[in-house]
Amino acid sequence: MAISLSVVLLLGIILVVLMRGGTIKAGPAVVAILFGFFLASTGMADDIQRFLSSIADTINSIQF
Repeated sequence: MAISLSVVLLLGIILVVLMRGGTIKAGPAVVAILFGFFLASTGMADDIQRFLSSIADTINSIQF
């Protein structure tokens, strides 16, 4: 749950920055949000979650 919340927060901040910078307008931003919302209710949601979790685990295991 913590990873999902962090990703949502990060993507939300990126979306706000893109909208404020003029890179993306409000209309396409709403479409992107709705796409993500409806994608979460499909069968692909579990695969996407596993993929993102494996990326997070890989990044977490990197030793500096």
